[in-house]
Amino acid sequence: MTQEPADDIVDATYCALCKHGYAELTMQDIADECDKSKAALHYHFDSKQALLETFLDGLLDDFETRIADLDGDDPVERLFDLVDTALTPPTDDDDESPDAEFKTAVLELKAQAPYEPIYRERLSAFDQRLQARIESLVAEGIDQGLIVAERDPSDVATFVKTYLTGAQTRFVATGASFEESRRLLHEYVRTELLVDGEAEVPA
Repeated sequence: MTQEPADDIVDATYCALCKHGYAELTMQDIADECDKSKAALHYHFDSKQALLETFLDGLLDDFETRIADLDGDDPVERLFDLVDTALTPPTDDDDESPDAEFKTAVLELKAQAPYEPIYRERLSAFDQRLQARIESLVAEGIDQGLIVAERDPSDVATFVKTYLTGAQTRFVATGASFEESRRLLHEYVRTELLVDGEAEVPA
C-alpha cells in the first residue's frame, strides 16, 4: 500500500468538508471528491472516524510547522507573526488560507472533542505545544530585555492562546473581523508586554 493514494483521500476530505460540513459528511462524499470507490477508501482507512483523525492530525501538524518557523529578527516580531498566522482572514484567491466554510467544518471537528476521546487527545497535545511555543517566545523576549521581566511566560501564553481560540470561534460564529482581533492582540503585546511599548506593530 503506497502513501500517495492515502494523501489524495485526505486532500479530498478537505473539499468534502467544505461542501457538506462535519455532520453531513459521508465516506461517499469523500470518494466522490477523489474519484475513488468507497471500497478504495476503506482499504486505506477502516472508517470515516479513522480518516477524520488522520485529517485532523494533518491540520495540526501543518499549523505547528508554520509556528515553528516564524518570521522576525527577534522574539517579539516572531510573536506578532504567530498572531498573524493564527488570525489570517480567508480570501478567495489565496489557496493557503481556508475559506469560511472550511473554518466552520474545522470548528465542528473541535466541537466533537468532548465526545471523541481521540479528538480530545490530539487537540490537548496540540494545545500544550502551542502553549510551549508562546512561552518560549515570551521567555526569550524577557531574556533579551524586550519584554517586561515581571510578566509570567505561562500566564501570557495562556492568555494569548485563549484569545486566539476565541477570535477564531467568533469569526466562524458571527463573522467578527480577524483584522480587529489582530489589532487588539497586537495592542496588548505592545502596551502590556514590551519594555518600551514602542515596537512597530505589523499592519
